[in-house]
Amino acid sequence: MARLHEYQGKTLLAQKGIPIPRGRVASTPDEARGIATEIGGPVVVKIQAWVTGRADLGGIRFAETPDEAAQATADMLGMRVGGFTVERVMVEEKLPIEREFYAGVIVSDRERAPVVMFSSVGGTGIEEIARQHPDAVASTVVDIEHGLRDYQARNLVRRTGIHGRLQRNLAGLLVKLYDVARTWEARAAEINPLVLTTDGKLVAADCRITVDDYAVFRHKDLGITFARELDRPATELERIAYAVEEGDYRGTFYFIQMIEDFQKGEGVIGFHGAGGGGSMMSMDAVINEGFRIANFVDTSGNPPASKVYRAARIILSQGPIDGYFGSGSGVASQEQFHSARGLVKAFLEEPLTVPAVIRLGGNAEDKAVEILERVNGVVPAPVEGYKKDDSPQFCARRLKALVESYTPPAEKPEGRKKPVAQRPYTFKTVTGGTVTFDHAVCATCESKICVRECVPQILALNEEGCPVLNIPLEEAEKGRCIECLACDVECYFQGAGGGYVELPIPGLDEYRAKKRMK
Repeated sequence: MARLHEYQGKTLLAQKGIPIPRGRVASTPDEARGIATEIGGPVVVKIQAWVTGRADLGGIRFAETPDEAAQATADMLGMRVGGFTVERVMVEEKLPIEREFYAGVIVSDRERAPVVMFSSVGGTGIEEIARQHPDAVASTVVDIEHGLRDYQARNLVRRTGIHGRLQRNLAGLLVKLYDVARTWEARAAEINPLVLTTDGKLVAADCRITVDDYAVFRHKDLGITFARELDRPATELERIAYAVEEGDYRGTFYFIQMIEDFQKGEGVIGFHGAGGGGSMMSMDAVINEGFRIANFVDTSGNPPASKVYRAARIILSQGPIDGYFGSGSGVASQEQFHSARGLVKAFLEEPLTVPAVIRLGGNAEDKAVEILERVNGVVPAPVEGYKKDDSPQFCARRLKALVESYTPPAEKPEGRKKPVAQRPYTFKTVTGGTVTFDHAVCATCESKICVRECVPQILALNEEGCPVLNIPLEEAEKGRCIECLACDVECYFQGAGGGYVELPIPGLDEYRAKKRMK
């Protein structure tokens, strides 16, 4: 999920006509003083950090004067709360509160639809409200086609015992809140507390909005650069990995670092899962063998070989891991040879200098394991491939045995590099990659394996017997080339070596250079 700060969420509320307090965000004490001066009365200063219970953490303070607001801001900026460093505060007018409510729109996995919730009691979490005041909470499932109707919102508020003009006003606000969630594709949009002031106005005193990470690319106006919900700021490598996912929505690539600072020989491994439940079981298996896990990665949902390649390169860029473990669902529906080719390309270019055990259970698993194990004897470290009938526990034991018996090379050898083509034939791919065939080499190839193994069948042979596109270049770049990497990996092992696919990972080379300098 992509969480928005309070000040960002309130901007969205205001755009849909939901009243918010006067005020704005500040990043220095002087800015806070200026905002308080403009407001001209008592203010509240609130840290902007993705944590709950800000008041208990000293993150909410009231100020009677602009100088007090500046001092509160000075005290809060730089605070460490829940893994975050406070860089901004919200300075708002202090509201004269008569009553508090809760209003929320939540996308329910159980209902497979948005659920609108309202409580005539606010201020604390909705779960606690529901426990303490069950009669004060009501909810309704919304038909996504028709949205939240006025009468549905009024009925919802009526069920909590509120009637008359207040019921009508609250219902109107709920309809607007649903519009916020629908417009910006929020997984959750909550106002807590929604306050009724002593002069009869409804105002969103606080809010929490999280946007569906798969919708972020449609909302550039939100300025979201990392759509993951963490209890700490994102690492540089996590941001590099997220950029891969953000630019390629074919399948899933989820990368989270769990350990950053570790040394060789500490039993830390790179983990590459495929599918949530199977990945969890596989993580348990390697932990039970005494390993520590540097990262969690999930490449599932039929990812292209190029996405698996980029994931593997990023995993191998973390630091001095002692092994590489890949395992996920034992019944994956995706064609596993795509994952195998992505891994092979990464292992060749690295090159792999730690033992790897990869469980590729699912469709075409025999072919996948055959492709994977071709790298043995080409890269320094051993690579073992397994299938769905091989349990995660067995695979984890195999990795342990390989790690204990393996001696890495004294110096890391050079990995496979992009060859210099004498007669290049090139075209672009959908993720900014470049496919190159050196026709000077391809003319000598007997197998023509690239054409036979091209999954989307977009290659043909010209009069010289060299591979060329049988579709327009622009169609390949728009996605007809699915980056299956057959023209790269299969050409390397079974052809003349004239095919190569260059797949950029923005920021990764710079990140690795910085790590080497430390």
